[in-house]
Amino acid sequence: MEMLTGAVRRSRVRTFAIGLVVVVPALVLSACGPDAEPEPVSTPSSVVLQPGKPGETAETIAPEDYEGAPAQAPFSKADADFLTDMIWHHGQAIEMAELAPERAASEQLKTFANRIDVVQDSEVDLMSGWLEENEYPVPVTAEGGDGSGPRAPEHGHDADMPGMLTDAEMAELEEASGTEFDRLFLEGMIKHHEGALTMCEEIAGSGSEERVLELANNIAADQMAEIDRLDQMLAVL
Repeated sequence: MEMLTGAVRRSRVRTFAIGLVVVVPALVLSACGPDAEPEPVSTPSSVVLQPGKPGETAETIAPEDYEGAPAQAPFSKADADFLTDMIWHHGQAIEMAELAPERAASEQLKTFANRIDVVQDSEVDLMSGWLEENEYPVPVTAEGGDGSGPRAPEHGHDADMPGMLTDAEMAELEEASGTEFDRLFLEGMIKHHEGALTMCEEIAGSGSEERVLELANNIAADQMAEIDRLDQMLAVL
């Protein structure tokens, strides 16, 4: 009898469970019937963050006002001219920096000159690649730091690039050593960096290709920081 009672109880439990399975879908279906009014669905408000151009802040706008990514300006002759001039400009800075290991008195200056050499050499490679990609000729930069490489002032209009040291100034730097070299190097590199800032400012307003503008912005930021450091070293010389 007890076994029978237990079986009945288990049967009732199963029946109750099955009833739940059947009834719940019925309730759901009844709620979805034609007479049921749909529940209002709340949608979270959303915004679109539209990035600005290099140096500009991003802008938050409503989705309906977003027009997609702005059209990118194609690579232009102005871009090619900027990259070509900056390669020559960097070439002279690299030539100056490669004089430091054998001529500078300050170990701090030697370390700083090495940084200039490494950073600007990598930027020359980048800019040369962009010129080749867009089928523009790549200039030959300074071949060595011993004075044997070609200098930008000897290449036509490049003599007018802001901040470039003249042949006479480069010759004086090459002949100097010790503290005198340190002074000439710091003064010359500050002048050189300030010229690069002018070049970056000029290309910034030309509406050129986005990556060229970004590179110019990065060069300007990096060289502004370096000018501060060069000024500090010159002040304690």
